[in-house]
Amino acid sequence: MKERIYVDTSVLGGANYSEFHEWSRRLIDEFKAGIRIVVLSDLTLRELESAPEPVQKVITEIPPKTGML
Repeated sequence: MKERIYVDTSVLGGANYSEFHEWSRRLIDEFKAGIRIVVLSDLTLRELESAPEPVQKVITEIPPKTGML
């Protein structure tokens, strides 16, 4: 069974900041590869609607087929 990881907006935003890029990017790459399943709350999805465009783009990198909840 694949591990499910709850991700909030700060993890997605971290992919765009050098301070957190390495860890956020590694996790996002695992989601993209289907190694882990990303779990997003309704609140996180609402926050993403008003987040800067680069942050919004990060979640679109994860294909739905990887089991995003």
